[in-house]
Amino acid sequence: MPSIPSPAIAAAGLVGGYAVARWTKKRPLGGVVLAAAGAVSAREWQQVAGGKAAAALTGVYVAAFAGSHPLAKKVGAWPAVFGVAGVVAGTSWVVTRVAKG
Repeated sequence: MPSIPSPAIAAAGLVGGYAVARWTKKRPLGGVVLAAAGAVSAREWQQVAGGKAAAALTGVYVAAFAGSHPLAKKVGAWPAVFGVAGVVAGTSWVVTRVAKG
């Protein structure tokens, strides 16, 4: 069974977390989705690229979540979420591909 690449999981966690929070009107439930995807991504980042890269990418993931809030005030909620998800996915892809050789 093929695994889902960490860039996709991380992006899906940001988008899915927001979507769940918005559509259920339960922010903590969205946080569960965000945290679960972040944990799965961090585990794969650690396995593929090592502990330092995993810590850095986890920091990018958390910063993207935090940064999406002020960005949403400027560009709207969905564009902000998709934008930060793209940044996280791109950064994750570059870091994990460089680590693989």
